[in-house]
Amino acid sequence: MHQLWQALVYRRINSFGQSTSAGSELDRKKRISTCEAQLHDGTRYHQFKQTSVTKALDYAHDAAKAWIEGLDARPVAARATLSQLRNTFQHALPETGMKAEEVIRWIAENANDGMLGSAGGRFFAWVIGGGLESALAADWLVATWDQNAALYACSPAAAVIEEAAGEWIKSLLDLPREASFAFTTGCQLAHVTSLAAARYAVLKRANWDVENDGMFGAPRVTIMTNDQKHGSVERAVRYLGFGRAALMPLQTDDAGHVTPQALERALANAAGPIIVILNAADLNVGACDPFTKLIPMAKQAGAWVHIDGAFGLFARASRRHRAQLEGVEQADSWATDGHKWLNVPFDCGIAIVRDCNAHRAAMTLSASYVAAEKSARDQIDWNPEWSRRARGLPVYAALKELGRQGVESMVDRCCAHCDALVRGIGALAGAEVVASANLSQGLIRFWKRGQTPEQDDAFTDEVIQRINTTGEAFFSGTTWRGRRAMRVSVVNWRTCARDVERAIAAVRSVLAAIDTSADYLI
Repeated sequence: MHQLWQALVYRRINSFGQSTSAGSELDRKKRISTCEAQLHDGTRYHQFKQTSVTKALDYAHDAAKAWIEGLDARPVAARATLSQLRNTFQHALPETGMKAEEVIRWIAENANDGMLGSAGGRFFAWVIGGGLESALAADWLVATWDQNAALYACSPAAAVIEEAAGEWIKSLLDLPREASFAFTTGCQLAHVTSLAAARYAVLKRANWDVENDGMFGAPRVTIMTNDQKHGSVERAVRYLGFGRAALMPLQTDDAGHVTPQALERALANAAGPIIVILNAADLNVGACDPFTKLIPMAKQAGAWVHIDGAFGLFARASRRHRAQLEGVEQADSWATDGHKWLNVPFDCGIAIVRDCNAHRAAMTLSASYVAAEKSARDQIDWNPEWSRRARGLPVYAALKELGRQGVESMVDRCCAHCDALVRGIGALAGAEVVASANLSQGLIRFWKRGQTPEQDDAFTDEVIQRINTTGEAFFSGTTWRGRRAMRVSVVNWRTCARDVERAIAAVRSVLAAIDTSADYLI
């Protein structure tokens, strides 16, 4: 910015040219002297910089507004190719700068075609929500305030708001009010945080202080998981030094639930400290493990029970769907995401831990330069990050906008739209339902008569790609029980009945186009 200011001043000096008389020459020298003084005038530079920054923010606001208002008309898939994006953005570092507003304009104009319309209502891939208006606006303020929300001393308001947001989350999900919590980057770090607390607790029972003595020579911990576990669970286990060998998969039934028999066998064959990780909505079929049966069994064996509830945990807010998670409150820790079903912007994960002492012991630190606050809550005592944005603010804003009833309505609405999508697409010629909608997830498979299962796997992936190319909807593929399928995931607050109709029509159009050269069994 200062270099740009210098360039503008020198450009003005050069514009004065040469004088043709003594009087005008004296005037020219005075003007040059004034301009040179401005080079060292901090006030004038500051005013210039503030004007430039304000223009950049204004343009960013306009670009963001245009993006949001255009979601319904814009293709959901990104239009720019990898080579196009690299050719645009990957170049030598500029020697000179440019105005802030020009930078933002250039980025927005060139990046738009490389962005997915995942904030819109026709995005059904993976499990990605859209930013609620209040949460998005609050996130803008978070970036503007630019606070390091690690300590109360660094940002008193951020600390108190985050504390309130955590209490609201526990109330909304009806989890133990005495539990501690942490706002992390996502469910990945929420798993790490929760399982770090679990590691501390189960090893302490085995007379091992892992925070002091580390993992070398520690009693071996067995980590039992649903065999449909998410990859973030495995990464958390590796990050914490347990290693993949510590994982013991628990067999699931056809619907994706861990059976009591499978857990009973595993517990009987295990020795030493145990952590059991159960699913609150599997990512493919939305299956929730039978907590009322499994958690007491695990607790009887002295195990710590952790819940992967990345999105499914929010079904606790719905009277219509919460029965599927009955008993989940008996666990020891829970991990979920705010940027999924709560629809706050990335990134936001939430860890909740029943044993506050274990949680704090696994995360806290002390240093001479850390201004600890005895009466207020310091986030650094509960989070793995030292430098962090105030993630609690968008959560607070979302919950204040929606209220308990609004969250419930959003969950119910998404589940209904998922069911309509799965039924509608599954009824088309050449499509079949692999897994009926459960909560916000379902599976579809595409096939042609006379093809082998392997050929139908490839055909399913081809159909997904063709649907996405239309720009009308966006889906992702997965492998379920050894076969390829298309995931139907609905967690976006913007999704409406019209979006569902457009998505079904897009699939119908793609299948009809393929049908001109293929013989379907109707």
